[in-house]
Amino acid sequence: MDLRQKLSHLPSQPGVYILKSDNGRILYIGKAKILKKRLRSYFQGPLAHPRLRALIQRVADFEMVVTETEVEALILEANLIRLHRPRYNVNLKDDKRYPFLKITVGEAYPRLLVARRRRQDGSRYFGPYTNVKAMRATIKTLRKIFPIRTCSFSLSGPRSVHLCLDYHIKRCSGPCQGMVSREDYRCMIDGVCLFLSGKKTRLDALLRRQMSQAAERENFELAAQLRDQLFALQAVISKQKLVSPDAVDCDVLAYDSQDGRACGVILQIREGAIIASQHFHVTLSAVSDPADVLSTLIHRHYGDATLIPREILLSHGLENIDLIERWLRMKRGKMVTLRVPQRGRKVRLARMALENAQLLLRQAMSEGQGKKARSSKPVADLQKELRIKKLPRHIQAFDISNIQGQDAVGSLVVFRDGRPVRKEYRRFKIRSVRGQDDFAMMAEVVGRRFRRLVQENRRLPHLVVVDGGKGQLSAACKVLNDLGIGELPVVGLAKRLDEVFLPDRSEAIMIPKTSPALKLLQRIRDEAHRFAIQYHRRLRGRRMQGSELEAIPGIGQRRIRLLLRHFGSLRRVTASSVDDLRDVPGLGQQLARRVHEYLHTAAPFS
Repeated sequence: MDLRQKLSHLPSQPGVYILKSDNGRILYIGKAKILKKRLRSYFQGPLAHPRLRALIQRVADFEMVVTETEVEALILEANLIRLHRPRYNVNLKDDKRYPFLKITVGEAYPRLLVARRRRQDGSRYFGPYTNVKAMRATIKTLRKIFPIRTCSFSLSGPRSVHLCLDYHIKRCSGPCQGMVSREDYRCMIDGVCLFLSGKKTRLDALLRRQMSQAAERENFELAAQLRDQLFALQAVISKQKLVSPDAVDCDVLAYDSQDGRACGVILQIREGAIIASQHFHVTLSAVSDPADVLSTLIHRHYGDATLIPREILLSHGLENIDLIERWLRMKRGKMVTLRVPQRGRKVRLARMALENAQLLLRQAMSEGQGKKARSSKPVADLQKELRIKKLPRHIQAFDISNIQGQDAVGSLVVFRDGRPVRKEYRRFKIRSVRGQDDFAMMAEVVGRRFRRLVQENRRLPHLVVVDGGKGQLSAACKVLNDLGIGELPVVGLAKRLDEVFLPDRSEAIMIPKTSPALKLLQRIRDEAHRFAIQYHRRLRGRRMQGSELEAIPGIGQRRIRLLLRHFGSLRRVTASSVDDLRDVPGLGQQLARRVHEYLHTAAPFS
């Protein structure tokens, strides 16, 4: 069915539409109150906006998902944009999962953890936090004020855990040995939740009430501890900037855009003071409307946010403000108001957020230009030294690590514009090679990587670097020729004299030691080597730990896991006494004595 026929069968219902190119690639995802009107306006009416004309010229097909309400269409649109990241939608530059702070309230003695995903596990979540450094500072502050435990031991059953250093320096209240009651610990966790919610006044009143109650019970040690917590809290509050004397709770959203980039800022104000500032960098396509940035920020942040205030102030207006209000009201369960302030203190708050967005955008653009200038020269020099046709902006490098053929692994690191892209690094266990054969190992790793790239029709790198000399280089070239991509530029970099080998030359070429091109190759080679060594040591450590304990009669894989989980390492197992070993669940007196005798006779770490 062609576009004309599809347009004649459009529903008059709300929903989401997906515009695609002739090769099936998703170009744009949007929502509509009435799908028929929106899509026909694209294809049957004159388009005044040049951005829309540029988009529609590329559209060859479209799909629809009909929803019952416009709010459902809004939610579906946000989820699909985040999943597919279409070229012509506004997308966050770094659309990763930002971390949350998680309080495990389902445990007998809850902990404060960092989590990347919100799960339905009964825990309380706060966030997300776009500024991880600020989140770590918050954790540090919380642990100074509240002595909550940091260990991962289960404290619901019999306790065999010794008091750690945190207890002795008053950073933990010692629940592992019953030094604090469950009720007092729960009150402390309530205080942590109030702190993360920005409820300073309620937290201050809670600590004062608990301190008075402890003093009435003549528990003066607890009263002194609560007094110290109160002083620490007041010291934190005194550093927070008061921006409104009305003790208002609201969020302030603003953005600034320039040259295809934008930055959005969210100021979180609780009880009149700024408690957090979040910011998002956004990329704008050629047809994106900068006005969509604010809508994208709202969907992205409040789609994950655990706390939504009653009032949200905006620096710019929105077309579908009523629809977004209904969606936020549904998520919060209470009234939510979006407004662009016109006068008074709230205008100053919006202006403050806008100034922050402008400052962050200028910093990001200047840093990006500086990095681009710093990275472009070594890449250009490398093209000149290697005499390759294309500028090697995308480089993939390989290395092998093993000891006499044992625990053999390979590594792949990726550099773009002279900078590492760590999320694209890959590790390989050598499968087909037995014994010490570095050439065959290199051939296996390069073959597995590029075979997959060819099968998935993915973009190939501009340059391939192998750690080694002519042997490793020849093995890699043979594999690439067999795959039909022998035209890819490949070089080998030997460690001894930093000699650079090319496939069509019998002798190495010597790049000057001070050349930025050689320094870039060295950095890539060293990064591949570091990544391979790291993986090799991990595998070797696991094998060595397991093999030592497997030699003990009566100790199988299950008990090995119990021992290592209980003590943390083989070295601590070796240093433990028979009584310590007996405390391990499922070991018993006889096996504890057998493990102790074997380890102290064999003395694997003496």
